[in-house]
Formats: sequence, structure tokens, C-alpha cells
Amino acid sequence: MVCGQESWLALAERAADLAWPTRPRTWRDLPRRLRGTGIEVLRLTTAAVIAWLIAVQITGAVLDLTSALTALLVLQASAYSTVRMGLLRVGAVLTGVLVAVAFSTLAGLTWWSLGAVIAASLLLAKVFRLGAQALEVPISAMLILGVVSPDLAAEARVVHTLVGAAVGVLFNVVAPTAVPIRSASSQVVRVAYAAAECLDGAARSLAAGQVRRRDLAGWADQARAVFGLVASASAAVSHVREARKLNPRALGTRHVEPVLRSGLDRLEGCVLAIRALFVVILQELPDEQELPDEPPGAGRRADRPGSPAYDEEARQAFAVVLNDIADCLRAFGQLVRAEAERDQEEAERALAASLEILRETRAILAELLISRPSADPGLWLLRGSILAAVEQVLLELDLERRARQREEWQQRSALTLPLLTGLPVLPQRILRGR
Repeated sequence: MVCGQESWLALAERAADLAWPTRPRTWRDLPRRLRGTGIEVLRLTTAAVIAWLIAVQITGAVLDLTSALTALLVLQASAYSTVRMGLLRVGAVLTGVLVAVAFSTLAGLTWWSLGAVIAASLLLAKVFRLGAQALEVPISAMLILGVVSPDLAAEARVVHTLVGAAVGVLFNVVAPTAVPIRSASSQVVRVAYAAAECLDGAARSLAAGQVRRRDLAGWADQARAVFGLVASASAAVSHVREARKLNPRALGTRHVEPVLRSGLDRLEGCVLAIRALFVVILQELPDEQELPDEPPGAGRRADRPGSPAYDEEARQAFAVVLNDIADCLRAFGQLVRAEAERDQEEAERALAASLEILRETRAILAELLISRPSADPGLWLLRGSILAAVEQVLLELDLERRARQREEWQQRSALTLPLLTGLPVLPQRILRGR
């Protein structure tokens, strides 16, 4: 009964790691991790309410929500954008809102006015050369078309629109959004955990019994799928760099994009080594249709001593090594996140312990493979490829190499001046918000 509960707990923890790789490990850490979300919700809510209150004071139109919705659209459009992209998005929102105001004044919401609003918005987006932001014009127009009051004067609707846009732009200057460091570091950790999960599955299959071609093909496909997460994480890391430009919240914060980028590069190198390892072993396996009673030397390779695919001792040792590599990948992902938040001491100790265990199990596997005699050149190549792949992972995750990179990054970061030197210094409590 106890063993069953432990297996269920382990399964639940793995599922939680996949769903939220950077989840807090204690209840005490939960408020700190949710603080950024709470601040952003408060920021958007406050802007919308203030825009509505100002518009009501100017026009007296209590039932019209154009100002609140426009403020939300402007804030959303330019929250995580460079200055040029932010201006384009704000222009797209305003164009859509004004088109909707004009059509709602003339005809209200009907099937033909809806179609006309969409067509006019798309045409204006082409005229103003909004490019990738073209679809924001009809989207904004449709949202506004559904909330404006039909009996409100056109002048009041324009005032509501302008008030909402002004409040949205003002909030982006006075209370700008935080640089998305935590989001980017979470994407990097997600890559590490996805690669580790792939290795965990392979280790479980190896420990359970002789593997087949379809098993290895599945592992190779999982490793290849991790590269999609690498691309997403790379975009998130690049977004950190872009979000710092002309952002007052970047004052007083470190430029962490280099440490996230280098950590992601190390993980990508590990995934390449892992996938190459699976491909090499896949080439060593016989086809599924080969008969089990084929004599040795007739194409069947199930009797090859020392092969991690067949030999019992080698297979068990290889499974342990894959498990240890998975632990190292998870520890390295946590280290990268901790480095971005200036709290890497504990993460470094955890990674050092995992790497030491991996070195020990790799030595055991190497001794086991090399000590087995074989006249088969292909098997020697297989053994060497396995050990080389593990060595590549150890090289990519080496702590001394990582410490040198971090020292160089910190020296460059100390010499980098913020772009917005003329802006007033905000309170440190705000600047440290993520």
C-alpha cells in the first residue's frame, strides 16, 4: 500500500514538473512567485477604471465602456513591445476604435455594419502600412462595436476613445510593465525538464527489459520535439532584451539575457548529444521482422556482449546513467533560473552533486563496456559513441565553465548603462518587480 502511494506521489510530482517546471517548492515561496501576476492584474484593472472615471466626468456617459476597453487594448498592445512596435500597435487599436465609433453612430450593430467595419479596418491597416499588426484593427473595432452605447453622441464616443488611449499610454510610461525575466527563465527550465523527461522514459524502458527499434525511434522523436521548446525559449529570451529598451523598469535591474542565452545554448548542446546517442543505438538494433532463431552472424545482433541494447548488465548501467543525466539537466535548468534571480548558491550545490554522481556512474559504465571483449568493430563504435555523448553532456554542464561565463557576463553587465538615463528613478520595490 505504501509503495503504491509512493508511486502515485512520484507520478503526480512528474506531472506537476511538466505542467509548471518552475513551481515553488514550499508554500512560503508561493506569494513571491505570484506577485508579478498580481501586479499586472492590478495595473490593467486600475488603468481601465481610471479611464472610465475620467471619461464619465468629461462626457457624463455612464453606460459607455469605450474608454475602459480602449485603455485595456492600448496597454495590451504595447506592454511587451519595442517603441516602434508599440506605436504601430497603439495606432492599430485607435484606428479600429474610431472606425467602430463611426459605424455605430451611423447604423449600430447589424450584419452589414459588422462586415463594413471589418472591411474598412483591413483597408485602413493596408493604407497605414501596419504590417503584422493589421488584424488588431478589425479586432479592436469589433470589440468596441459591441460595447458602445447606441444613444451616445459621436463626440462623446470620440472623447471616450481618446481618454482611454491617453490613459493606456500614460500607464505604460508611469507604471510600465516589468521585464519578463521570470517568464523567459521558466521557458529555459521547461526545455531542461522536457529533455530530462525524455531520458527518464528511456531509462525506465531500459531497466524493464530489452528495447526495440520502435522504443528508440520514439525516444529520438521526443528528443527532436524538444527543439521546438528550444525555439520558443529562444524567442522568450530575445524578448527580454527587447523589453528593456526605453523601459523605466529596466533601471536598477541587471541585463540577464546573456546568462539565459548561454544556459539555453548549453541545454541545446545536451539535447543534440542525446538525440545523436539514440540514433546511434537505433542503427545497432536489428529490424523487428528478424526471426528470433537466426544463427549468430546472419544479421542478428542480439548476442553481442556489452551492447547496452541487449546485455543485461550494460543495459542496467546505461539506464542508471540516463537517469543521472536527467537529474543533471533538471539541476542545470534550476541553476540558470537561479542565476537570473541572483540566488544560485543552492542550485550550484545541487548541480555539483548531480554531476559528481553522473561522473561516477559514467566511469562504471565505461569500465563495464570497455572490459567486455569484442571483435565486432561496430560494437566498439557504439560503445565509444555512448561514452562520447555522456562526456559531451558533462562538458556542456560543467560548473567551472559556467562560473567563468557568469563572471564575464557580470563584468560586462556592470559596465552597461541603462538606455533611459534621463528618467526619474522609481522606488526599488517597483524596480525589482518581475
